[in-house]
Amino acid sequence: MKIAVVGTGYVGLVTGTCFAETGNNVTCIDIDEDKVKSLQNGKVTIYEPGLEVIFERNIDQDRLHFTTDLAEGIKGAKIIFLALPTPPGEDGSADLKYILKVAEDLGPLLEDYTVIVDKSTVPVGTAEKVRDKIGAGTNIEFDVVSNPEFLREGVALEDFMKPDRVVIGTESEKAKQMMNTLYAPLVRQGNPIIFMDEKSAELTKYAANSFLATKITFMNEIANMCELLGADVDAVRKGVGTDSRIGKRFLFAGIGYGGSCFPKDVQALAKSANEVDYNFRILKSVMDVNEDQKIKMIPRIKAYFNGDLKDKTIALWGLAFKPYTDDIREAPALYNIDKLTKAGAKVKCYDPEAMENVKKSIGDKVTFCHDAYEATDGADALLIATEWPVFRTPDFDRIKVGLTNPVIFDGRNLYSLDDIDRLGFTYFSIGRATING
Repeated sequence: MKIAVVGTGYVGLVTGTCFAETGNNVTCIDIDEDKVKSLQNGKVTIYEPGLEVIFERNIDQDRLHFTTDLAEGIKGAKIIFLALPTPPGEDGSADLKYILKVAEDLGPLLEDYTVIVDKSTVPVGTAEKVRDKIGAGTNIEFDVVSNPEFLREGVALEDFMKPDRVVIGTESEKAKQMMNTLYAPLVRQGNPIIFMDEKSAELTKYAANSFLATKITFMNEIANMCELLGADVDAVRKGVGTDSRIGKRFLFAGIGYGGSCFPKDVQALAKSANEVDYNFRILKSVMDVNEDQKIKMIPRIKAYFNGDLKDKTIALWGLAFKPYTDDIREAPALYNIDKLTKAGAKVKCYDPEAMENVKKSIGDKVTFCHDAYEATDGADALLIATEWPVFRTPDFDRIKVGLTNPVIFDGRNLYSLDDIDRLGFTYFSIGRATING
């Protein structure tokens, strides 16, 4: 099948590459000439484990193409995916200007029946707006479908190629058949393709991400209670997570969630609720708690140094909002950098993938290191913000020699309290006892 994907960001590039991998002829379209040129030259413009291999294979086999020309890109396409950014506006609502502009441009270009798919995360009612924009410019038959993505950065290929479920919002039988044909190779193991109306599909994505953000935040609240009561959040997590009604995932305490999805989607759902005069109180609490949680270690760092961080050097391990990605959007590390530098501290950073993006974002505000140990050499303390596997079993002797004070502020609870105690570190974590080395 001939498919077009408008937008080559994270969702668009993964979507286009994976559909090419299942044998479709895919053209991805973007207005960013430099990005398209890089993609045409075989350079992947995002970091996602495993993507480069199938990206190169499908370019070599002439199934994956890139262009800046919308008319050229959609020519002959039976299905057109809109994978465009929906950044939050000042009021928290999702900004639809990119999607609606492309929808307006598509109308006069349609030549035959086409299914237009909203792949971006969009507010309820967006499919109707897209339909109106396209319809104003054409008499050709078309359908607009909502098909939200549920990709986890770092394991997006597995999520796309072996989805837990595929949600498709349409009441058109013709569109249902085409979308079912497209996704059938990905659900051979029996995972469902769930058809529903467009509005329900649009709400499903916001509901899923907001629920997961709530689950994370609830566990962080429990961690904060553990610290006050003398309990251990890891023990509580195991006791709660083995309940089949709750499950083990998204229960790890830490310094909050970040990324391109959870913060934006929780905010957008709360805004949508306000627009229909509904007070979504849980979401407001989730946002408030997460903002505080991201910088939870800062008061502890200040207290350790008697309130004075001037000229102190803090080693920071991890800049991405989660491991296996270079995405720094809403990353807790950036909030900690801001607080530390404003307090007069110097920050030395290391991250396996995200340092270039941070350089583009904040320039020389911090020192970027070649490896984790270079960051700790000469630093007064270590702060861990991202749970990369490379940080899980480090050379603690080398860390201790490098640090001027053997103190670790672990925002991701990477280490066993017993092990850290034996190693002689002072150790602060989330929801667990403090180890005074």
